[in-house]
Amino acid sequence: MKRVLVMVVLLVLMCRLCYAQLDHIRQIQKQLPYIHDSLRYVDALNRLGMLSYENNLDSSFYYTDRARNIADRLQYAKGKADATNNLGIIFDMRGNLQLALRYYNDAFNSYKKVHDTANMVQGIMNIAMVYQEIGKNQKAINTYQQAVAMGRGISRDSIMSLVLYNYTLQYPGSISKDSILIYINQAKQIATRYNDKRVLMAIEQLTADYYIKNNEQAKGIALLQQDLANTLKSSLYYLSLDMLIDLGDQFAQTDSAKAISYYKQGLEIAKQKGYGVYTQLIVRKLYDFYIAKKDNATAFYYSRELLKLNDAQDKIDNDSGIDYIEYALKDQQLDSARVQSTYQQLFLILAVLVCMLTITTLLVLWRNWKKLNRTANALRLQFQQSELTMGALDVMNKNYARVIKIVAHDLRNPIGGISAIAGIVQADKDLSPDARQLMNLLQESSKNCMELINELMDTDFDQYKNFKKEGIYIDELLDQCVQLLSFKAKDKNQQLVLNTNLQVTIQGDKEKLWRVMNNLIVNSIKFSPEGSEIHIDTKLLQNKILIIVKDRGMGIPGVLQNKIFDPFTTAKRKGTQGEQPYGLGLYISRQIVEAHSGKIWFKSEIDMGTEFFIELPIISNHQITRLTLFDPPISA
Repeated sequence: MKRVLVMVVLLVLMCRLCYAQLDHIRQIQKQLPYIHDSLRYVDALNRLGMLSYENNLDSSFYYTDRARNIADRLQYAKGKADATNNLGIIFDMRGNLQLALRYYNDAFNSYKKVHDTANMVQGIMNIAMVYQEIGKNQKAINTYQQAVAMGRGISRDSIMSLVLYNYTLQYPGSISKDSILIYINQAKQIATRYNDKRVLMAIEQLTADYYIKNNEQAKGIALLQQDLANTLKSSLYYLSLDMLIDLGDQFAQTDSAKAISYYKQGLEIAKQKGYGVYTQLIVRKLYDFYIAKKDNATAFYYSRELLKLNDAQDKIDNDSGIDYIEYALKDQQLDSARVQSTYQQLFLILAVLVCMLTITTLLVLWRNWKKLNRTANALRLQFQQSELTMGALDVMNKNYARVIKIVAHDLRNPIGGISAIAGIVQADKDLSPDARQLMNLLQESSKNCMELINELMDTDFDQYKNFKKEGIYIDELLDQCVQLLSFKAKDKNQQLVLNTNLQVTIQGDKEKLWRVMNNLIVNSIKFSPEGSEIHIDTKLLQNKILIIVKDRGMGIPGVLQNKIFDPFTTAKRKGTQGEQPYGLGLYISRQIVEAHSGKIWFKSEIDMGTEFFIELPIISNHQITRLTLFDPPISA
C-alpha cells in the first residue's frame, strides 16, 4: 500500500501536474518544433519525460534519453541532472531498485555541482524511498532525516511538503507522537503557500490515518470520506484510488458490505482509466478478502482476473521496444570508457611533459657541464691563491697576537706606575676634595687597565697551541676553584656552593680548564646581587661530565645572547657594583672547552639569573688517579 502511494506522490505530486495532464503533454509536444534555444529544448524534453510516467513508461524513457544525450553534448549540467533523475524514477517504477538507486545518486551529485539545493533535497528523498523499498529501513530513516535537515535552509521549499509527507507516511514510528502532527501541519502550510491541491488532499488522508491510529476512528474515517469526495470532485482519480483502498481496509473487519463497495469502486476507476498497478492491487485485495471469508467461488473469479492482468502486463513488457537493463549496462560501459579515456589523455599529457622535461633537463645539464668545467678551472686557480692567502693570514694572526702581548707587557709598567703615584698622592692629608676625587678616578682606571692587560697577557688566540693533556680529578679542580674565589665572593657577601662527588677524571690541560671555571664563577660573582648564592654542580652523563654554574643575578638580555662568545664583544655590561667587563673571558672559555672536545652553552632570563653548562668527555674509572692540587696560573 505505502509503496504504491509513494509512487503516486513521486509521479503526480512532485511534478506539480495540472488537472489536464494529457493536454499539457500535447501542448509541449506541439511547441517542441518551435523551440530554437537548445537548453530550453532539453528542459522541454525532460518535462515531457516527467509528465509521461503515468501514461506510458516507454515514452517517458524516450524523451528522457533524448534530453540526456543533447544535454551531454551541450555540457548542460542542469539538463543532464534532470534527465538522470528521470532515469532513476523509470527504473524505480520498473522495480530495478539498484539501478534506480544508482541514477538517483548520480542525479544528487549533479545537482550538488550546480548548487541546486531544492533538487538535492528531492534526490535525497528519492534515495530514502528506494532504501525503504529494498527493506533498509534504518538507512531510509537516516536519509529522510538528512533531507529534512537540508530542506530547512532552502528558500524555494515546495519540495519540503513531499519530504515531510513521505517521511511521516512511511516511518511514523521513528517520529515522536507530538512531532507527527507538527510535520503534517508544516507540510500542509508549504502546500497551501504553493497552492498545491494534490499534496493538500494527500496530507488530509495522512491526517485521517493519524486520527484513526490514535483512537479517533470516527473522526478519521469522516475526514477520509470527505477527502475522497473532494478528490473525485476534482477528477483526481489516480489520487482517489489509495483513499478508496484505505477506506476498504478500515471497514474490512467491521462492515464487509462497505469494504467491498469501496474496493469495487476503486477497481472500476482503475480499469476505466487503465491504471494497471492499482487494478492488480485491488484485485489482490478482493481475492484475499474472499479467501478470508471462505467464499471460494468469488475468490476463484478474482484469481482468474489476477492471471489475466499478469498476462497482459507480460505482453506489454514483451512488446516494449526498449531493453532497459541493456541500456543501463551500456550506460555503465560508456561511463567506464569515458573514465578510461580521461585517464589515457592524462597519461599522454604526462608522457609528453616528461619527455619535454627530460629534453630540457639534458640541455640544462649539458650547459651546466660546460660551465662547471670553466668554473672548476677558475676555482683551481682561486684555491691556489687562497692557500697562499691563508698562509699569509696565519703569519699575520701570529704577528698580531705577538704584538698584542708585547704592547700589553710594555703597558704594565707605566700603568702600574700611574696607579702607584695616584695612591701616594691620595695619601696626602692636605689634598683637596676635588683632587682626591680625581686621584680616586685615576687609581680605579689604572686598576681596570691592569686587569685588561692581565687578560690580554693570559689570552692564547690559538688554544690548541701548547695544549697539555693529563688526567684531571674533576672534584679537586672544582674544589680548588671555589676555595680560591670564595674570598672574592665575600667582598659582595656572596656564597659559593659546590655540589660534586663524581670520583671521575677527565683528560685535558688543567691550567686552561681552571681558567674556564675561573671566568664563569667570576662572571657569576660580578653579575649577582649582594648576599646571593652561586651554585657549582656536576652531573655524570654517558661517557661525559656536565658542569653547571648557576646564579640568580641580572640575567642576559635576549638581544645580547648571540654575541657573548665573540672576542671583544659589544655585549658587555657592568656588574651589580659597577665592575668593568672586557669581553674576552667567555671567548677564551669557549676556545678552551672546544679544544677539549667539549661544548659550552647557557640559558638565561632577565632578573632570574643565568646557568652555564660545560660538557666534557671523561675517561674510564680504572684510569682514575689521585691528583695533587696545583697552583692556579698567575698573571704575568
